Amino acid sequence: MYRRSRNRIFSGSGSIREYFKPIVQSITSEIENLSEDYILNVSEEQFSEYMINKYTIDFPEIEFDNVQADSYEKEINISDYPHIFRGDGAEKHKAQIVCFYIPVNGNSEILKYCPGINSITISGGQCDFEVSSSKLKLEVPNFYNDPKKVKDTYEENSRNIHRKLDDLLSDIRLFNNSLSNSIMKSFRNRKSSFMKKNEFMSSLGVPLKQNLNTPQTFSVPNPILRTKIAIDRPSVKNETFRPEPTLNSDVYNHILKLINDLGKNFERMPSIYKDKGEEDLRDHIIMVLDPNFQYGSATGETFNKTGKTDIQLRYDSSVVFIAECKFWTGEKGYLNTIDQLLGYLTWRDTKASIIIFARQKDFSAIISKVYAVTPTHSNYLGFVSKSDENWFNYRFHINGDKNREIKLAIQLYHLS
Repeated sequence: MYRRSRNRIFSGSGSIREYFKPIVQSITSEIENLSEDYILNVSEEQFSEYMINKYTIDFPEIEFDNVQADSYEKEINISDYPHIFRGDGAEKHKAQIVCFYIPVNGNSEILKYCPGINSITISGGQCDFEVSSSKLKLEVPNFYNDPKKVKDTYEENSRNIHRKLDDLLSDIRLFNNSLSNSIMKSFRNRKSSFMKKNEFMSSLGVPLKQNLNTPQTFSVPNPILRTKIAIDRPSVKNETFRPEPTLNSDVYNHILKLINDLGKNFERMPSIYKDKGEEDLRDHIIMVLDPNFQYGSATGETFNKTGKTDIQLRYDSSVVFIAECKFWTGEKGYLNTIDQLLGYLTWRDTKASIIIFARQKDFSAIISKVYAVTPTHSNYLGFVSKSDENWFNYRFHINGDKNREIKLAIQLYHLS
């Protein structure tokens, strides 16, 4: 009875692609309308999480177990009657209608669209349910005064809903899974265009028009390195974007790998390192790091913001990497070490590592404790990856600014 209705389930509003189109357009429009300062300052990860949360499509839930029925009279077109009842030439006749109602939780409107985002869906059969607010509605005329025929019509329609609903949910799932890549692609394209514009304006070699209250910006020259350090433009807290040097992610990972290789060397040669203290082990790490970088020297026991840290890698006057060396003293001591490191960091320091040495026999238990307790820290933002059995990568924010992220690696080594 709803074959021409715009509210008919799985066909009233066209292909599911038509539902997705305005969402994609809204994502593009929202990113395009963001200001340059916002694009250059905001954390990519946090912005992506916000957009994914905003545009993820909720799955509709059809409560088949809570179906209800009602009965009433209604005039229907004679063309909807079986041929044996079309005799008097009238255009309409009253008929007894048995109406089935099935509640729908969540996004009921999307049920009006036909599944098939990648191909034409041919599964399922005819389905005459109508989407009505937060429920599905099926009117079955009782032409034959036969409860079995009415029930069979309902059950056939219900089976067809189940089949096509699986296809629709699969399409929604594919769309939701694609959001992260499409959002970040649009965001990074726009960010890249601003960065290129800034670099072009800087290359003109003439003073740029600025607000009187805006601090001077600068360009970082490309250093000549034994291991190439690429200098990126970071996000900053100021309203107006200010370029500051930051460590390229590939170089950051290379530094962490050097530390990891050396830490495993400590484990392989226990007789050499078993009696060494934090400072001795730190010095060994610095001796490995320093020769690898021509611009940017690794130094020990230097001051940064509120205290001293074990290892720093500098580019000119800016710190681009910080590491803290500690022996394992328990979960409380571990969380205090994170506090200590975060206390050193300014908004310019975006990459760091905590290097933990342990002499306790049950080293696996310590690794498990680190994995379990890290998310409880108040500055914790999220888990990134596991690079090795003893090496975890996280996202944290600096003290007092949840929008200013740092990458923090936790690397653990067993000294027997």
